[in-house]
Amino acid sequence: MVKFYQHGFTYDYPWQNVTLAFWLRYPNPFASHVLTVDVLDRYVDEHGVLRSTRLVLKKGKVPKWFPDKLVKNSEAFVIEESEVDPKTKTMITRTKNLNHVRIMQIEETQIFKQNDQNPELTSCKTEARIISRFGWGMTSKIEGFGKSSFIANTTKARKGMQHILQMIREKQAGNRVPFLASI
Repeated sequence: MVKFYQHGFTYDYPWQNVTLAFWLRYPNPFASHVLTVDVLDRYVDEHGVLRSTRLVLKKGKVPKWFPDKLVKNSEAFVIEESEVDPKTKTMITRTKNLNHVRIMQIEETQIFKQNDQNPELTSCKTEARIISRFGWGMTSKIEGFGKSSFIANTTKARKGMQHILQMIREKQAGNRVPFLASI
């Protein structure tokens, strides 16, 4: 069986700032589980869409009820593919873990779009599939754990994005050196 999660959220920031914050979101105080982020590929295609592939290393938690010897290392590599279309003001991201996939795989898609009614807002739709192929009567329990962890992590991710967005807003309001120049 597969667990599904879907959620919508509106950022009180324009699309340009939200997409910038997405690229700058690590490190932040709400993402101590993210160890590294590496760009594997990035290019602008013939339609003007920025396409990126990044590899993220995250540290996870194994539930206490899970057999000790089956997971030696709770770190997981996550592949993140994204498309940023400045013409339609849409960014689509897709992520999935590359290891521990028999125990549990989480496939996430996020769509960030400029809000139709107010260009100063950005709508974000998140969808996830949590899949376990573990068996042994534990599949449903593993997927339930994965879904509850995903929901908790989504809340932390939004807080991290809000933290970075606030930093961008403060830099823009202070008429200081543009935010990208200080990186």
